[in-house]
Amino acid sequence: MTENTRTPILAANWKMYKTSAEAGEFLRTLLGMIGGVEQRQVVIAPAFTALAAAASELEGQDLVTLAAQNMYFEAEGAFTGEISARMLQEFGVRWVILGHSERRHIFGEGNKLIGRKVKAALAAGLIPILCIGETLSEREQGNTLKVLEGQLEAGFSGVDSGDASGMVVAYEPVWAIGTGVTATPEQAQEAHGHVRDWLKKRYASDVAERIRILYGGSVKPGNVDQLMALPDVDGALVGGASLEPESFARIVQCETGRI
Repeated sequence: MTENTRTPILAANWKMYKTSAEAGEFLRTLLGMIGGVEQRQVVIAPAFTALAAAASELEGQDLVTLAAQNMYFEAEGAFTGEISARMLQEFGVRWVILGHSERRHIFGEGNKLIGRKVKAALAAGLIPILCIGETLSEREQGNTLKVLEGQLEAGFSGVDSGDASGMVVAYEPVWAIGTGVTATPEQAQEAHGHVRDWLKKRYASDVAERIRILYGGSVKPGNVDQLMALPDVDGALVGGASLEPESFARIVQCETGRI
């Protein structure tokens, strides 16, 4: 069995919460609580308007880094309301969440569009966090793995093994997001294991073993240790439980079981 040396990622997706002032206050508190944490990466994804304040608070340390919640695939142009990779990088953003279920199911973003965003992020030097996941009806119809494969196929389309090895996948069952319902350890591992197997078929095994797969879907301080104990869960993409520093600090301090 391959030893799991993938560095865990604990990522906070703040969605449409927190002003610049609130983001700054949160990060000052959080940094004071997690200063001794090692062997993991902590990622914060504020709203676009709070990126400058967050970047200012995070300056001079390397434990916590910035992500964006979305981006467009064009470098510039007449695209009202959109934001480009270059604009994000101005604030020190290193990661970008793409294909989140809310982008797919509320804003109608399809697999093809998300795939274009992934390639644009990679070309700009950002690390995509590609979100995938099935709805409750898709799970009940037995289509979970088929849905995940379609989303993976589009997200990794045209991505070579060098770029793929640095990408991050986040499995977030849509039925578990914001509902308080978390996938069982068996459900989470089945999905994560299937993603890893798909990646092994698409790329070499060593590439697939380097790609980190996060779980997202009602991750809380009370269940993060159990989720992180699973062999193919390499971190968490956290929504509601990341909005309070005490809650997210406990998630960051989770037991990872990594070598």
